[in-house]
Amino acid sequence: MTSTTEPTETLSVEQLSATTLLRFATAGSVDDGKSTLVGRLLHDSKSVLTDQLEAVERASASRGQEGPDLALLTDGLRAEREQGITIDVAYRYFATPRRRFILADTPGHVQYTRNMVTGASTAELTVILVDARNGVVEQTRRHAAIAALLRVPHVVLAVNKMDLVGYAEDVFGSIAEEFTAYATELGVPEVTAIPISALNGDNVVEPSAHMDWYGGPTVLEHLETVPVSHDLAHCHARLPVQYVIRPQSAEHPDYRGYAGQIAAGTFRVGEQITVLPSGRSTRISGIDLLGRPVDVAWTTQSVTLLLEDDVDISRGDLIVPSKDAPPTTQDIEATVCHVADQPLTVGHRVLLKHGTRTVKAIVKDIPSRLTLDDLSLHPHPGQLAANDIGRVKVRTAEPLPVDSYADSRRTGSFILIDPSDGTTLTAGMVGESFASPEPVRDESEDDGWDF
Repeated sequence: MTSTTEPTETLSVEQLSATTLLRFATAGSVDDGKSTLVGRLLHDSKSVLTDQLEAVERASASRGQEGPDLALLTDGLRAEREQGITIDVAYRYFATPRRRFILADTPGHVQYTRNMVTGASTAELTVILVDARNGVVEQTRRHAAIAALLRVPHVVLAVNKMDLVGYAEDVFGSIAEEFTAYATELGVPEVTAIPISALNGDNVVEPSAHMDWYGGPTVLEHLETVPVSHDLAHCHARLPVQYVIRPQSAEHPDYRGYAGQIAAGTFRVGEQITVLPSGRSTRISGIDLLGRPVDVAWTTQSVTLLLEDDVDISRGDLIVPSKDAPPTTQDIEATVCHVADQPLTVGHRVLLKHGTRTVKAIVKDIPSRLTLDDLSLHPHPGQLAANDIGRVKVRTAEPLPVDSYADSRRTGSFILIDPSDGTTLTAGMVGESFASPEPVRDESEDDGWDF
């Protein structure tokens, strides 16, 4: 993410792409201590307001606890506090002198894995917790697989509750070795393992006095120093159109602007652009940002583009530089994480939402499902159940301009929606794969839809 202030003439795009903001998510199994870690991180970095801490102390005392339960700083829903588990994704904003942070504390219960997908979808780093007593479990492997699919560039393995295993180095080493080998096989580019005790604060913000055998960074130190770069100069610029602005005013009687948030890259006045899926081209005559004209705008800024020609554009269209236009297609193959309770089946009629465009679609094939234990592929399972990860082939009623997820996390992703009630069924990443062999299409599954 980049700053949303207007660039100065002396700064290059490369300089503007540098950021002091880190988006990260936490994940782990139930009772691994995610919320306690987040609470400890906020508390020890002095990012908790006095009234917040007092509220937590009162809630903890009412439950008969001697000290404040720092997990309550993120478990904000009443149901969460009563059950002692995290259900919703809790977002927290905090800062240190070295960096600003947006944190997503995601649920650990397998039932709420879908929320981990939400929390990690925009993260640049994921902290995966493991209970030192239990080691790597199925939910750990599932979270690692999701982090790999979502192409989260940095993964931290936080081996928690080290105080309950006597701060033993060999316990930490064994867990770190097993997880790193598994994550590497998934394609995770970087794993940093840190032994911690969130309850006691060991290696969270301050180095632990109980683990002198560990010479690496604390969790906060790693969060503050991990490199985060977004080279906007080499991104393919994308603007999904959200709204067409036609103000009725005497001052601007002919104003027509196309508004939206830039999903990737940079747009400049005078640049030739193409509108997809129609394929019509023109040039940018102006860019309005926060009511002021600017010459350049970049990722995450909400802008209005003015065009030289009167082109037919509506919500759901995608504006791209003509030299970097993605192909349009009605056949999409992707790796997905199924998040709904009802299964996804071959022949399932769905709505596919890509950017700001929603179209009718049908699931034509489910070539494989991933087995998390050994990363083997179960061919043609016929359906995906809740929390399953697999490959799907989808046929859309209208052509869509899609990027590979490897090139753009925003325009290379989509969701499948139940048309009957609007329930989100599946989150998909275009082109992502666990190196599965190309499956053979079973033509007997064709249901005769003419998409």
